[in-house]
Amino acid sequence: MLKEIFSENGQGIIYMWSIPIHAVVILGEMVYSHFNKEKLYETRDVLSNVYLAVLNYGLDLLMKGVSMAVMFFFYHHRLFNWEFNVWYFVAVFVLQDFAYYVLHYVDHHSRAFWAVHITHHSSDHFNITTGFRSPVLQPLYRYLYFSPLAFLGFNPWHIMVAYSVLQVYGTWVHTQTVKNLGFLEWFMVTPSHHRVHHACNIRYLDRNMGMALIIWDRIFGTFEKEVPEVPIKYGIYPKMEDNGPVNLVFYEWRKIAVDLKQPDLKFTDKLKYLFYSPGWRHDGTGKTVRDYQREELERRMKKQKTL
Repeated sequence: MLKEIFSENGQGIIYMWSIPIHAVVILGEMVYSHFNKEKLYETRDVLSNVYLAVLNYGLDLLMKGVSMAVMFFFYHHRLFNWEFNVWYFVAVFVLQDFAYYVLHYVDHHSRAFWAVHITHHSSDHFNITTGFRSPVLQPLYRYLYFSPLAFLGFNPWHIMVAYSVLQVYGTWVHTQTVKNLGFLEWFMVTPSHHRVHHACNIRYLDRNMGMALIIWDRIFGTFEKEVPEVPIKYGIYPKMEDNGPVNLVFYEWRKIAVDLKQPDLKFTDKLKYLFYSPGWRHDGTGKTVRDYQREELERRMKKQKTL
């Protein structure tokens, strides 16, 4: 069975086995939400999540030949040859999780990539189906972040199997029904950590980027704990006025297009509007997440001094 999983059919096997598990978990959360009157689910929101997942999966299939060809190019020119033992597979999973952390970090800090990723954050709801609210265009470039692992000598099929397993786990942490997981909070991405990631509160923005391991956020300073005094507000700010199927995918791209059409804009400024942090403006009037968080931290410190 393990040999089949770590083959070119491995991703399909993992997703096939995960479908009934997802269905049971989602149904269980829906029942919990209904009887506790928590209103975690809303029909149109769930349909939007499914729609975005289907688009993402379709593009993923179209890009599979290209993405695997690129990764196998690097694999054929690999730096190292590894023995396929337990430590090899542990390394595949750990390094894949780190590669995703880097990908996720860039998606939040470079506007063109945020324009892709924002669809995942655009819902005001947070439940298991939110994990399927996929960044539709991400398959166009995601494999570039995984290629360094192939260059280090890890088989691309094994890399993608690790990604699929971690992605399944990453879907499950989209829930409000699990509060605290004790000692696992120290090294695993938990529902509590991921609730913070999906919050639009200033304090929580651009935090907890890991898929399965929270250690990368602790190491690189992007970790934030969920605290009772800052109740989480989900979604993006400002809210989307149009939640139609086209705008869900191209919302931020349309805003970028407006910025690029400003008169007398230098070419370098156009590049900055594309690749600098969201919120940057050429005339100095914009504010990035770091600007807002610095101001919010200053307010908190002043408030503490007055107590």
